[in-house]
Amino acid sequence: MFWSLFASKNKKLVIKWKKEHEEIVVLAHKVIAAYSKNDDELTKKELRALNSIAVDHLMNEDIEFYRLLKDQKRLHGDTEALVHEFTQTFKGTKHLLMSFLTKYTQPNAVLDETFFQTFNEIVGVLAKRIAFEEENLYTELSK
Repeated sequence: MFWSLFASKNKKLVIKWKKEHEEIVVLAHKVIAAYSKNDDELTKKELRALNSIAVDHLMNEDIEFYRLLKDQKRLHGDTEALVHEFTQTFKGTKHLLMSFLTKYTQPNAVLDETFFQTFNEIVGVLAKRIAFEEENLYTELSK
């Protein structure tokens, strides 16, 4: 923890983003648990919490990736290409996630089997993206 006081801005971002990933995963599990108990009220509460952190996380990433691409002194070697690739290939998934969360956090949204199946599919895709992001992009940003 002490070393983080002297860490580069990129390393600090990576630490922050990894923590947010952990929170997103925990909330996804809470949504699944609440839905499995047929507790629509709790499921929506957890979905709203997930929506909040996901939107904040994605917006912050977008802003910081834009800054990184503009300030190439903060990037090493192929890192710029990785940042650019990640932002371009993640657009579709990001829009799908945001549309899904917007739809199902509405007070009148019905949390049926379609909701749950789609949620699990999105969580699967996000898990792969988070793993890719942390193993590749974050590793490069931390150098």
